[in-house]
Amino acid sequence: MHFTKERLDALEKHTRSHLINSLSGFKSANLIGTQDLQGNTNLSIVSSVIHLGANPPLVGMIIRPHSVPRHTFENILQTGLYTINQVNQSIYEQAHQTSARYDKDESEFVATGLTPEYLSDFSAPFVKESRLKYSVKLVEQQHLAINGTEFVIGEIVDVYVDDDAVQTDGFIDLHTIDTVAISGLDCYYTGNKLARLPYAKK
Repeated sequence: MHFTKERLDALEKHTRSHLINSLSGFKSANLIGTQDLQGNTNLSIVSSVIHLGANPPLVGMIIRPHSVPRHTFENILQTGLYTINQVNQSIYEQAHQTSARYDKDESEFVATGLTPEYLSDFSAPFVKESRLKYSVKLVEQQHLAINGTEFVIGEIVDVYVDDDAVQTDGFIDLHTIDTVAISGLDCYYTGNKLARLPYAKK
């Protein structure tokens, strides 16, 4: 099957969205926890979290255009703090439901039955049911003029992970904590580990 630029442009909006969103393959599924200055909590699923560096420990994520209210983005700009909570098999349906458009005074925690958790005096809420989560401080935000999205860069402050998932060399075995991945906008997968390979040399 061959999709030319012209054929892509001619596709119905949702068909094109599903197709293009599937091209990048499996993506991480994460819940972003925030809280505004009035104490309203927000939770949203994001599949664009990427590693940017280990020293300092940086992560980036893309947030869709601010053409409609984006409570997660607004809270991050307001407070500079957020949490990233990896989705596992036991909560993926609740995590997906956070993508619905709730009003700002409606907490996705309450709507989905997930539990807010506050750790180490960090003001943004974690997801108690997540087995790998970390607190993040905003360090840079870039508006991408080409499509109106926002690139949010944060520095990792604290990491919380199940003890049995961390190997002696620091590697986190996601399979042991039932991590799920996303393909496209709405298809969730579990992963089977093939192998860890040695460092590649010539």
